[in-house]
Amino acid sequence: MDYTQAKKLLEKYNQTQLLDYYDELDEQSKKRLLCDIEKLDFSVLENIGSGQERKIGILSPADALSVEELDKDREKYEKVGIEAIKSGKVAAVLLAGGQGTRLGSSLPKGMFNIGVNKKLSIFEQQMNNIQQVVNKAGADFHIFVMTSDINHADTCNFFKENDYFGYNPQKIHFYKQKLAPTSSFDGKIYLEEKDKISLSPNGNGGWYSSLIEAGYGDFLRENGIEWLNIYAVDNVLQRICDPVFIGATINSGCACGSKVVKKVSPQEKVGVLCKEDGLPTIIEYYEMPEKYACMRDADGELTYRYGVILNYLFAVDKLNQIYKDKLPCHLAVKAIAHVENGKKVVPEAPCGYKFETLVVDIVRLMGTCLAVEVERTREFAPVKNKTGVDSVDSARELLKLNGVEL
Repeated sequence: MDYTQAKKLLEKYNQTQLLDYYDELDEQSKKRLLCDIEKLDFSVLENIGSGQERKIGILSPADALSVEELDKDREKYEKVGIEAIKSGKVAAVLLAGGQGTRLGSSLPKGMFNIGVNKKLSIFEQQMNNIQQVVNKAGADFHIFVMTSDINHADTCNFFKENDYFGYNPQKIHFYKQKLAPTSSFDGKIYLEEKDKISLSPNGNGGWYSSLIEAGYGDFLRENGIEWLNIYAVDNVLQRICDPVFIGATINSGCACGSKVVKKVSPQEKVGVLCKEDGLPTIIEYYEMPEKYACMRDADGELTYRYGVILNYLFAVDKLNQIYKDKLPCHLAVKAIAHVENGKKVVPEAPCGYKFETLVVDIVRLMGTCLAVEVERTREFAPVKNKTGVDSVDSARELLKLNGVEL
């Protein structure tokens, strides 16, 4: 794309401010900016000012297996899951694009040291959890690690420097998450630098489309991978490719499964897996009407009690049917560093939007989803904050409770 083509494209979308400093740039910087402009997805801007608030449909409890129900048929489910792993039908996807900013680190979140008397990164702890499954199943599986532009090199190098935590490096694959432009509240795309568009990861809902665009669609097909277990980097007790979870989901006939924990209170800040108008839906805690959040069954249990922990199992054939569907775009209000009047500014207050898609919306498109309850003290230790609730301290206590040496 040359300057004339770029200007014509930007005029179409009323974004010519992106060329304000073009004449100040050297040839290399000009090429970089034009390349950025050519790749821009302007469609995200259509979501600004839509004024569409979340309208909740008819809710009903999720199809679920409680811990007690799961235990009754644990051996049966585990056998099915181990067979799927041994036959190469299952792979894992680690969503690792985030930084440890809220933990006081400028490095990828997975590199954060969760240890006390020794070094134990979040990445290493999760790989240790995976090794337990490998030992039980007698077979390993492919792991795809989704990074971001900002942490890709650091993440790849960290795995390499740590000898892939004893895992077969031929079965660990790194790919970058797609990016979306950021904008001001009035829809003007920001420049991060005079020669660089301000871009941000497009949310965890982009994990599969990013995987396919990275060229792994043929890989999945050629290797007979039928199920993908995606999980978040910030839970150090994640049980990845858990044979019982896999077997229960396969046995149910559902297109996806979700590990869930029982909410500790109606106000707990986790999304709730339920049904909306007959389809599996995750209602975020701030969207759930109070009457439903507080509703209880005859035995006193919360009716809508299953909180998601971002550990899902998806059928690849169904993903291939729906991944090109346009997911809802969520506007995240953020303070975004950008160029203004020729100078770089780092605002303290929110000044614009980042555009994100969410994995919870994929769950609905899958059509069916089995909620599989797990014990939260064994599988839910999120590391979201430096101190307090869901913090480094609370995660360390839960790790100790599970016999992990720190």
